[in-house]
Amino acid sequence: MSFELWPAIDIRAGKCVRLLKGEFSAETIYGDPLDQAEAFVAAGAKRLHVVDLDAARDGGSPNRELVVRIATSLGVPIEVGGGVRDERAAEALLDAGVARVVVGTIAVERPGLLAAMAERWPGQVLAGVDHRAARGADGQSRREVAVRGWLDSAGVGLVELLRNLDAMALGGVIVTDIDRDGTAKGPDVEGLGQTLGLTSLPVLASGGVAAVSDLVALGALRSAGRCLCGVVVGRALLSGRVSIREAIRACEP
Repeated sequence: MSFELWPAIDIRAGKCVRLLKGEFSAETIYGDPLDQAEAFVAAGAKRLHVVDLDAARDGGSPNRELVVRIATSLGVPIEVGGGVRDERAAEALLDAGVARVVVGTIAVERPGLLAAMAERWPGQVLAGVDHRAARGADGQSRREVAVRGWLDSAGVGLVELLRNLDAMALGGVIVTDIDRDGTAKGPDVEGLGQTLGLTSLPVLASGGVAAVSDLVALGALRSAGRCLCGVVVGRALLSGRVSIREAIRACEP
């Protein structure tokens, strides 16, 4: 299986932004999303990961027109997440030219609907599994899933959710470590190795990538006879800490 680089474009109020650990109050603005997407593709990006943060938090499709412009004007596959909470929202994006949709909240709250969507669009629906450190009812530390733009705890553990998703015809799961997202502290390679042993679905890593060495480590990760299928990278690319060309060489030599 190839290890794919997915440069990330997060959109809030029509701007390309990055949040720190998902906090809307800790925002860095990187300009126009379409301009940034064009710059990534011009530098060699073969695909893009786009998130409508406003839709993820509040529902609806406030940045839909902008998302569709990115999906239809660059000539590379785009996967889109944020506010995809029913079949109509997924259909609108896929019909508009989006290659894959990422579903988070309903993966927890309406798993039957997610399963139906995965059957309707094989390989084009992914589950966004976003998790942070928490303590369970027994007082033990665990990774707990967050929903609605990471604002709410789902009350479901990472392990439980991954096992529930495993039988679905999903295109994969995007596993985001919220505690590391936007921090440049490096990814949780050990935790991702454990994740590979919890699901048979393709796994994309997200959160914490800060250097080329992080990409090399993720690409080389092997656990339970499996490897990651890709990585989503945002701040490291937007800030110039890692260039698109460096990232591509590390991920797709």
